[in-house]
Amino acid sequence: MSSTHIIACLLGPTASGKSAAALALARHAPIEIISIDSALVYRQMDIGTAKPNADELNIVSHHLINIIDPLDTYSSAQFCIDALNLCSQIIARGKLPLLVGGTMLYYKSLVAGLNELPRANASVRSALDQYAACEGWPALHAKLAKIDPVSATRISPNDSQRIQRALEVWQLTGQPMSTLLRRPSLSAVDLRVGGCRAMGAGADIFPRFFAVSLEPSDRSVLHARIARRFDAMLDSGLIDEVQQLRARSDLHSRLPSMRCVGYRQVWAYLDGKYTYTTMRDKSVFATQQLCKRQLTWLRATPDRIVIDCVRTDAVPQAVDTVCRIWAPIQ
Repeated sequence: MSSTHIIACLLGPTASGKSAAALALARHAPIEIISIDSALVYRQMDIGTAKPNADELNIVSHHLINIIDPLDTYSSAQFCIDALNLCSQIIARGKLPLLVGGTMLYYKSLVAGLNELPRANASVRSALDQYAACEGWPALHAKLAKIDPVSATRISPNDSQRIQRALEVWQLTGQPMSTLLRRPSLSAVDLRVGGCRAMGAGADIFPRFFAVSLEPSDRSVLHARIARRFDAMLDSGLIDEVQQLRARSDLHSRLPSMRCVGYRQVWAYLDGKYTYTTMRDKSVFATQQLCKRQLTWLRATPDRIVIDCVRTDAVPQAVDTVCRIWAPIQ
């Protein structure tokens, strides 16, 4: 990789058509795709993550898909190191890296850098889970409001994953997470330098990221797509997929992998906590809420180029826009 290089990023909320646009780009340019998706990293989780199928994977090389077991965790810091190393390797092969996805924390960490928060601690999380099982997550949210009111105002009383993380950071550091997040960030380039030095590789990488964002002018259209897609996942065997994961004695519902939207609700359904209809409706609603959060992140992203993803010509527009970004280096 040269000292500076243009990296195109195709962003958007769930069901916005990112994969279709990326595959179309593969017919116009010599690309390799780097996934920006915190769910696609897990093996054995194909249907509920809308993972590319075998034919799509044969059309163009995909990276950061199926790289860890559902028992394991994958951090934003590791994503930054992996993604930038992959960019270097792809460019060395004479191709163009295209980053595609909707995990906005990964993207923001890559572009703006990371705050140095402590790693996940299994014993602290277990204790918080046990407390929540007795008192409920709203009670833990109330506790968070006393020690870190800034974080509490940003987190729903039922958002177990974010409540747990904020309390975990406080217990491990003695400081509110909101305070730590205000500290200067460790840049993505610094992260890659550290990773490359550990591998004995070079570190002269200064990427320039350009974001093309697929966003809806009418959110109800995207909500309808989300419902249809989840129904298709159920028809394709999502419940059987979760049953196979549950059959493993080492997996449980508190793992980050099993908290992914859809998997969490199907797991609860198989536990007898929901009826089939309730599971389906809660999964669709949770996905729509995820979409809302992704759009909030995206709208705070400066200098992005927005494509209306509900237009019939959204894919060719995205292709044309990304190709114009690449024009100076092709």
